[in-house]
Amino acid sequence: MSFPEWLVPMAATLTYERFAGPEWLFQRKLDGIRLLAFRQGDAVKLYSRTHLPQELPEIAAAVARLPVREAILDGEVEWDRSAYHVFDVMWLDGRDLRALPVEARQAELDKLPLEAPLLRVANLEEPEPWQRARAEGWEGVIAKRRGSPYEHRRSKHWLKMKCEVDKQFVVGGFTEPQGTRVGLGALLVGHFEGAELLFAGKVGTGLDRAMLLELRRRLDAIEVAEAPFTRGVGLPRARVHWVRPEILVQVGFLEWTDHGKLRHPRLLGVAQG
Repeated sequence: MSFPEWLVPMAATLTYERFAGPEWLFQRKLDGIRLLAFRQGDAVKLYSRTHLPQELPEIAAAVARLPVREAILDGEVEWDRSAYHVFDVMWLDGRDLRALPVEARQAELDKLPLEAPLLRVANLEEPEPWQRARAEGWEGVIAKRRGSPYEHRRSKHWLKMKCEVDKQFVVGGFTEPQGTRVGLGALLVGHFEGAELLFAGKVGTGLDRAMLLELRRRLDAIEVAEAPFTRGVGLPRARVHWVRPEILVQVGFLEWTDHGKLRHPRLLGVAQG
């Protein structure tokens, strides 16, 4: 195979699970711009993940200084373009490395003498790396399955665990369960701004069967006829029950949407009472 002019970068699949195990490698999820470096002889071309050329002279010069004839590197460049964090190598001196297991590609990358502004993305050794990510304010963690090849698509061999924000909300209602679900469908949660209760969204994940049934029992006891929410976009109207805003829940979520709603919320806990 001749030297590729372009390769679609592998993308990670978002997961809400938190797991570890010997079959996975973990790395920091960097908050930057995806960058692929194509080195052939003295020529270096840099591209974004959508194949847009990137003009980064210092990074291109550092790639050109590597003691190889050909290389295709994958990584993330910082927003200020000051450093290129390399986490994979797809091609090296006429060898197509994409079918190799990820740990073998990392071993090949380890042999390259990367010098600033090129930086090697290290594997994390913590038993629960997402805890370090949260403590140090990272965007998240990438889990890479050992033995997996480099795929030109969004793959479940790479999973991204984004760091959550957690906050306490008040329950103002719930929806009826559907299908085989019991108890309730989703909690309708909000937060107070002064005397107003703002609707923040629906929380339907993170509840097991026992919690669903116990919450339904508690919520039935405080049901009211009118919605307690005074502001908010997207308040559901079908199969809804309203309750007095008395029960507090801890919710993990990735971020706020432009409409003041929770993005990818999940229940972390319920206040007793």
